[in-house]
Amino acid sequence: MIPHELREGVIALTRDAAAAILGIYDSDFAVQHKDDDSPLTAADLAAHRCIVDGLTRLTPDIPVLSEESAHEVPTSLRRQWSRLWLVDPLDGTREFVKRNGEFSVNIALIEDGVAVFGIVQAPVTGALWHGGAELGAFRRDGEHDTAVHARVPATAPLRVAASRSHRDARTQEFIARMGDVEPVGLGSSLKFSRLAEGTLDVYPRFGPTSEWDTAAGQCVLEGAGGAVLDPQGWPFRYNQRERILNGDFIALGDTALPWRQWLAG
Repeated sequence: MIPHELREGVIALTRDAAAAILGIYDSDFAVQHKDDDSPLTAADLAAHRCIVDGLTRLTPDIPVLSEESAHEVPTSLRRQWSRLWLVDPLDGTREFVKRNGEFSVNIALIEDGVAVFGIVQAPVTGALWHGGAELGAFRRDGEHDTAVHARVPATAPLRVAASRSHRDARTQEFIARMGDVEPVGLGSSLKFSRLAEGTLDVYPRFGPTSEWDTAAGQCVLEGAGGAVLDPQGWPFRYNQRERILNGDFIALGDTALPWRQWLAG
């Protein structure tokens, strides 16, 4: 279990990071690009500093792996960590640059490879989701928590999350095999939150993502009764490989859906 004080401390920290992002959102910010051509803004860095400094104060015994400083951590050191915070300070920077509001702050606690507690914050709306497989899943608006649950059973038309920035031919083919569907365009890990509260049913993702892109959302979705599975049907695990890239996955609200048939074609 996650102590109440720790949960509330990390939620407050997530909101501080969201405020730092919004402080830059409406300004004339510059956009740089990393080596992989992904965008980087002052908002990414401001949220990163806020979260890393805050987590270091809250839990000095738990190391932090953030997207914006992961390159500074040797793989040999990272692989020794049995517990760590996995952080994406601003997930959906492309959406942030487009100013469409579909970006989030992600923080997850990993224990022995398992994502046990996660928070997804939507800075623009202020909505925040938190939870884990053993904790349940909750949406917090203001100071009020509401329990959320995936839509089970999921019935046609299935609502399928389709990334605004990463939709490809394999995704289109997968969706075509699903039958009666309603595609929904949405950016960042907000797709996991929508699955968790039952307003989406399936999120297929083909192609690389990083571990910090999925860990917090997986926690919330598992707490709501769903799952994030690799093509073999195994739940995602973290900090178990030399690389921090994920493979393909299917995120489901209703795990009884025939996703293997859709995958196999």
